[in-house]
Parts: sequence; structure tokens; C-alpha cells
Amino acid sequence: MRPLVAHIRLNHLRDNFLALKQMHGGGKMLAVVKANAYGHGAVRCAQALADMADGFAVACISEAVQLREAGIQLPIVMLEGVFAAEEYALADRYQLWPVVGNLWQLETLLAHDWQKPVTVWLKMDSGMHRTGFFPHDYAPAYQALAQSDKVADVVKITHFACADEPMKTMTAEQIHAFEMVCANLPGEVSLANSAAMMAYPQTQCGWGRAGLALYGISPMGGTDSRFKPVMRLVSKVFGERVLQMGEPIGYGASFVTNRSTRVGLVACGYADGYPRRAATGTPVAINGVRSNVLGRVSMDMMTVQLDDHRQLLGSEVELWGDVVNVNEVAAAAGTIAYELLCNVKRAEMVYE
Repeated sequence: MRPLVAHIRLNHLRDNFLALKQMHGGGKMLAVVKANAYGHGAVRCAQALADMADGFAVACISEAVQLREAGIQLPIVMLEGVFAAEEYALADRYQLWPVVGNLWQLETLLAHDWQKPVTVWLKMDSGMHRTGFFPHDYAPAYQALAQSDKVADVVKITHFACADEPMKTMTAEQIHAFEMVCANLPGEVSLANSAAMMAYPQTQCGWGRAGLALYGISPMGGTDSRFKPVMRLVSKVFGERVLQMGEPIGYGASFVTNRSTRVGLVACGYADGYPRRAATGTPVAINGVRSNVLGRVSMDMMTVQLDDHRQLLGSEVELWGDVVNVNEVAAAAGTIAYELLCNVKRAEMVYE
């Protein structure tokens, strides 16, 4: 069997959730499990958090239905809302909480014959300009929902564009815009994603949304000792050779040895989700000792440098996890950790 394995440490997931909830001041907390829990497995992660989370957040109705049919009973928020009016029937059947971010979602929600009044999360575009009602349109949308007997509660929500870049002023501007409009609108709010919880204490109210940090990865980049990596992606060295100085390695002959070099062949490539743009020097850990990628990453395999005499055929290679932070790999590849985690495939998922 191919030796690529993603170890998912559910105890780390639980510890991270508790750390974020404490950071949020003990308020309500959604565990964001969209995109298959950022590649970690939505059902298993939701089951592991079912006794401590206040609810879950997904992107769309298919993700929500998957959780319901797996036995998850806590509230589930659909962050993108619905894509067709007919989806409200499913939201009604499975008792889901839709986000409403535009006029047609609002009008079709109010037109639906709800079996039970629904909790709606009404989104404001406070500056990100992706989805949500503009501030000047927000109060009328809120009133339309609040006055309907089809709606149980309205939760006011916005999303920050630059919370992971606290040196920028945009998040403070978005907070101000949201507060100005919502000052006289009763009900709960949801402001803080993982980065906002860490950097903006004024957002630590209402419903927090634990995203990337829930999986042990700092949204600010680098490492953060408060969080424990949930995924540890490992493979093995299944081939070895010694190349003399001046020998090329891999496609494009982009790397040429500058000395006698022991090279290990590892069962992982870009078809598995490892970034093709991870150049020579991208860190890996072999039997717990840091080393690096050599040459281009191929579809199914990659080559690494074997320096330590204990690094042999069969040696474990950590692509990211405890020794190598996924943010390091993302930085080397010119991308972000979210993309790497969500792209993992063809790996055996082992839950621990």
C-alpha cells in the first residue's frame, strides 16, 4: 500500500477548540468545518466536537446535509446561504440556519412556506465587497426579516478582509461600519473569525467562528504555541541513490548537485496535494530531523536530501505536522496553508 498517510489528531482538535473558546471570552463558538473540515474530514471532526461546540459552519447545503445525516444535531450555519430558492425546502427539513447575503436570498426565504420559524444570519458587506448587504441597505433587510413570523431570530454577521494582517487599518474600519449600522438592531452578532479573535478583542462577542486555528495553524503565518497541528502528513523514503557533483535531479533539471549527495525518493506529489511550486529547500523532516526538497515535485513523487546516516530506505518523511509547520511549506510554495490542507488527497486518513 502506498505509504502516504494523513494522521488526524482529534485530541488536538478538541484542545484547539477550547483554547479558541477561552480566547473568545467564553462566548458561543461555531466550529467551521466547510471544505471537508479544511481537508481533515468534516464528519469525523464534527463528531469529535459535538459535545463542546455550540454549532458548526459549512459553506453550502450539501455539506450541511452530510453532517445532519451523520447524526450531527447542533445548529449548522450555511455561510454561502442557498444557490437556488428550492434549497430552502432542504434547509427547512434539516433545520439549518442560512446566511442571507443578497436581496434574492432574502426575498425567496420570505416566500418559502417554512414548517418552523428559521434562524437567519444576515450578512453585512462592511468593506470586503464579496457578499452581504451594503451598510445603507442593511437595516431595511434586517427589519424585513425581524417582522416576519417565518423568522425566529436574526443574527448579524460580517466578515473581515484583513484580520490576519493587523498592521492594516481595514479591520478597524469594518468594525466601525458594522457597529454604526447595528447599534440599534437587537439580537446576536458574529464578527470574529480565528484571526480576529487573536488580534481584535472588540470582536470577542456573540458567535465566534473558529476556522484555520481550530486545525492548529496560525492564520497570521508562522507558528503559534497556543495551537496544536491536527494534521500530520507523512510518507516514506522508498528509493535511494547517491549522485556525484554536477548531476541534475528531476524534471527540467532545475537542480544540480554541488557535491556528492544522497537522494531519497518519497511517495508524495502534486496529485496528492503537495504543492508543485515547492522548490528546492522547502523543509521536510526525515525521522524527525529537518531536511529539504531537492528539484521539482512530480505528480506522484518527490526527492529529498538524505544527510543523516539514519535516514534510509523506509524512513518516515513528515511533509508537514509537528516538526515542519504547514505555514513554512505554504510560504516556500508562494501560497497559504488553507490551500495545502484543502488539497490533500490520495492519502490514507487515520484518526487518532
